[in-house]
Amino acid sequence: MLYFSRWKTVLIWAVVLAGLILSLPNSFTQSQLDSFPDWLPKKQLALGLDLEGGSRMRLQVDKEHLPDTDATVAVLTRRLNELGYSNPHVVTERNGRVLIEVPGLYDSQLLKDILSLTGELSFRMVDTSVPVQQAIDGTPPEGDEVVYSFDDPPVAYLVKKEPLVTNSNFVDAQAGIDTATQQPVITFRLDSIGADRFSKATKAGIGQSFAIVLDNQVLSAPVIQEAIPGNTGQIAGTFDLSGASNLALVMRAGSLPASVTVLEERTIGTDLGAASVTSGKIAALIGAALVILFMLLTYGFLGVIASVALVVNVVLILAVLTLFGAPLTLAGVAGIVLTIGMAVDSNVLIYERIREDRRAGFSVIQAIDSGFARALATIVDANVTTLIAALVLFTLGSGPVHGFALTVTIGIVTTLFTTFTLTRLLVSVWVQRSKPKEVPGALLKLVPYNTRIGFMKLRGLTLGFSALSSIAAIALFVIIGMNFGIDFKGGTMVEMQSLEGAIDLDDVYSRLDELNIGDVKIERFKSDDRALITVGSQGEGEDAEQTVGVKIRGEFQDEYNFPRVDVIGPSVSSELSQAGLLAVGLCLVLIFAYVWFRFEWHFALGAILATIHDVLLLLLMFIIFKMEFNLWSIAALLAIVGYSLNDTVVIYDRVRENLRKYGNTASLASILDASINQTLSRTILTSLATFLALIVLYLYGGDDVRSFALTIAVGIIVATYSSIFVAGPLLMLFGLKGRDVMDEQSPAPISDEGRV
Repeated sequence: MLYFSRWKTVLIWAVVLAGLILSLPNSFTQSQLDSFPDWLPKKQLALGLDLEGGSRMRLQVDKEHLPDTDATVAVLTRRLNELGYSNPHVVTERNGRVLIEVPGLYDSQLLKDILSLTGELSFRMVDTSVPVQQAIDGTPPEGDEVVYSFDDPPVAYLVKKEPLVTNSNFVDAQAGIDTATQQPVITFRLDSIGADRFSKATKAGIGQSFAIVLDNQVLSAPVIQEAIPGNTGQIAGTFDLSGASNLALVMRAGSLPASVTVLEERTIGTDLGAASVTSGKIAALIGAALVILFMLLTYGFLGVIASVALVVNVVLILAVLTLFGAPLTLAGVAGIVLTIGMAVDSNVLIYERIREDRRAGFSVIQAIDSGFARALATIVDANVTTLIAALVLFTLGSGPVHGFALTVTIGIVTTLFTTFTLTRLLVSVWVQRSKPKEVPGALLKLVPYNTRIGFMKLRGLTLGFSALSSIAAIALFVIIGMNFGIDFKGGTMVEMQSLEGAIDLDDVYSRLDELNIGDVKIERFKSDDRALITVGSQGEGEDAEQTVGVKIRGEFQDEYNFPRVDVIGPSVSSELSQAGLLAVGLCLVLIFAYVWFRFEWHFALGAILATIHDVLLLLLMFIIFKMEFNLWSIAALLAIVGYSLNDTVVIYDRVRENLRKYGNTASLASILDASINQTLSRTILTSLATFLALIVLYLYGGDDVRSFALTIAVGIIVATYSSIFVAGPLLMLFGLKGRDVMDEQSPAPISDEGRV
């Protein structure tokens, strides 16, 4: 195990070097990169909207026109390009959904106006042969229809259905100010077909009116004073200059083949994004520093090797994200911090095995080789369970859940690589050059190696406590319920920042009450000049939710900035709820199947019940303290599902090993006690290392991450408890016998040369 061929050594260092080269551009500014030679990589890590700032919108194409989705997306993309923002991200989702992200665009109302407008513009002759009211009361003449203006109250017009000019005839359109009237106008240019048709119609219709119709509403209906030759003209209407600019953009990009509805809207201001970047960097750096210090104090020089592998691990995660252009989100930073804490688990497992075998009389080389060999299966099993949770999150999740799952998934792969290649290579080099007489000792010893705690004697008490706590969680969930956020209930959340000093919450509440938007929650947020407004779902469809955001902006836009705006429609919130439940359920089923495949049904059922216990206790915390339950909470719960199973599988692996050895000579209770005591040091050390990283994330990770970090930190405590006091006793409850695992072979002995 400690021998590395030359080609393996070269390959390992090549991967590390490639990771360093790919991630290196992230240490420089763009101007510095421009001065580098062309052969050097210059691609930098893409930042998500929550770090860079910008707007995200999810649209639904009219379900009667789903075949036109691709054509609609093409028009939406042209409109975004016309808007002038670089790198818009447009993704077609299932069932006619379209996800749009525009970094650097902080006016979500502008984005909504541009994207949701169908933009079907036409010129139609007004028919005055029949009074409009007669057409309204009866039946319009054949070839005519009644349309209404944008005025308040609207004015009815009887117009020809056959248009003179349509969107396809506009070659260009630009907004401007009419020098004579000083009113906003749109100057347009027609193609030859449209120009010829319009010229003939105006020549024949002098004295009549033609209507400029936008999305079946009349902008204006000018009277034709004389024939209009040529291919240019102007449109005047009730719009302001901003509205004229938006309409001109839509005219240039073309009309939508199908109408769209805004389902979800999220906006992150530039200051909020910059603050998230800063807090994320601080959390990651301090978390890494604390974990590295912890490893040094616990394992001496082996801790140095683990720390080098940890740094390379993070570099490789950043390199993979950079290489594939995957954006790093705030949740992704949280995933990296969690990976930092959990990455030490593999090294802890190996190092604790090394110390254990050394105490058993193995030579240093034998102990090191045995530590890597015997920890392999445990590490793979533990990481596969976490990987299952991450992949389920990645597949079913959205928003922050997706970003978190992505970095955790990459982190698991890079952790396995660094643990069984780089760490082992560095240990091999150290052994060959230093020829150590002893395994490095610890400056910090938290758990004595020869503990003899009788955990099974407490099983009645611990199982009873866990059962009562779980029942209480279920009962309170039914009676009181959860404090669900707008992700799962729908609604609007707006962060407001005063332009002039502290916010008067009473004034804000009074003005919101006059908007007649239902139940409103207002709280001071971060500082005296900021407030967070949460408005419940309107329960009247997607458009009603969007109206709330429009009303709030309109009421406060002269006095406040809006660093963050989230609007979640009922269909999205319902789907998020279903996806969250499906994610948790599917995760548990897949992990149950894997553990059953790798162990026995007793172990699989015990691991799942212990994990469900952990989830229920975390839900109990949410209910008692009325913590908001949102997408971040789902990510935290599934992270704990993976972590709890990781913890339990490590102990179960040792139980299985001891059952093979002593299943015919020792009682199950004594084997369980011995197994838990043998892995107790690893359990405590891993939990503490991960806990340190999460406490830093809680303190410095920003408001969005704080509840997430707290949930996982508490979850680690609960998972540590359950792996010791619940998972083991459950095996006794299920009547596990030594013969259940006796058909599997024990590992072969290891020679002094480190070979099997």
